[in-house]
Amino acid sequence: MRKGILLAGGSGTRLYPITQVVCKQLLPIYDKPMVYYPLCTLMQAGITDILLICAPSDLALFKALLHNGHQWGINIEFATQAKPEGLAQALIIADPFLAGSPCAMILGDNLFYGHQLQHILQAANEMSCATVFGYHVANPQAYGVIEFSENNHVISITEKPTEPKSHFAMPGLYFFDSHASEYAKTVTPSLRGELEIVDVINQYLELDNLNVKILSRGTAWLDTGTPDAIAEATQYIAAIEKRQGLKVSCPEEIAYSMGLIDHFQLKILAEPLLKSGYGEYLLSLLDKNFPDEIY
Repeated sequence: MRKGILLAGGSGTRLYPITQVVCKQLLPIYDKPMVYYPLCTLMQAGITDILLICAPSDLALFKALLHNGHQWGINIEFATQAKPEGLAQALIIADPFLAGSPCAMILGDNLFYGHQLQHILQAANEMSCATVFGYHVANPQAYGVIEFSENNHVISITEKPTEPKSHFAMPGLYFFDSHASEYAKTVTPSLRGELEIVDVINQYLELDNLNVKILSRGTAWLDTGTPDAIAEATQYIAAIEKRQGLKVSCPEEIAYSMGLIDHFQLKILAEPLLKSGYGEYLLSLLDKNFPDEIY
C-alpha cells in the first residue's frame, strides 16, 4: 500500500518576516491552515498512512494541530529535517517510515483543486510506475520544466532552466514506486547545494518507468510560497466556498465521505468548532450524500 510524505520543512525566507517565528505551512489559507490542503490531496488519492517532515522547532505545533490523524481515520507520523537540503532529502529521511513501500510525496505549500482531481489522484495511486504531473504556466523558469517530443513523449525534465523547453511545469506532487529512497541516496548535490527531486525523477525517465499526466485547464495548482501567492490562494478558496457553499480540502468531510469516520465521530469533531461556523458546516454534512467529487 502506498504511503504519503508531506514535506513541511524549509525556512520560508520568501515570506519573511511572517515566517520568522512560524513555518508557512501553519499559516492560514482562507479558513484552514495551509497544511490541510496538501494533506487532503493525499487523502483524496486514497493514502491514509502519512509522514509529515518538518523543522525540529515546528514539530510540537504540527503535533498539536494534527495529532496522530486518528480523528480523521488516518495515521500521521512525524520526522524532522534539521536543515533543508533539497526535496530528494525527504525521501532519504522517510526511508524507515516507507520500509520498502511505494510513496506519494507532496510539498506542504502546494494546493490543488479542480474537476475530476480525485479520480486523477486515485489513478496515479493505482499505477505501478512513477507518476508526475505537468501544468501549463506563464513563468516556467521558476519550476522544473518538462520537455516533450513531437509525439508528446517526455524527453527531459530540467530544474529551473534559464531557457525552458516548454511551458509545462512540474507541480510539487510526485508518485513513486518502492525504489524512490534508493534512488534518492544516489543523488549528488546540485550547484545550489541541494539534492534535487528532478535527479530522482530522471532516473525513472531513463528506465522508461515514468508516467506524466497533464493537468487540464479545469485544475488549479497554486504554489503558496510568497505573500502574493498566499493572498491569491485565499481569495480563490474564499470565492469557491462562498459561491458553492462547499468547503475545499476539509479533512473531516473527506474522511466522512470516504467512510474513514462515521457520523458519531463527525459530530465529535464538529462540537469544538461550532463558534467558527466550520463546525456548523461539518454538522450539515450529516444530511448530505456524496455522489460527486466536492472537495
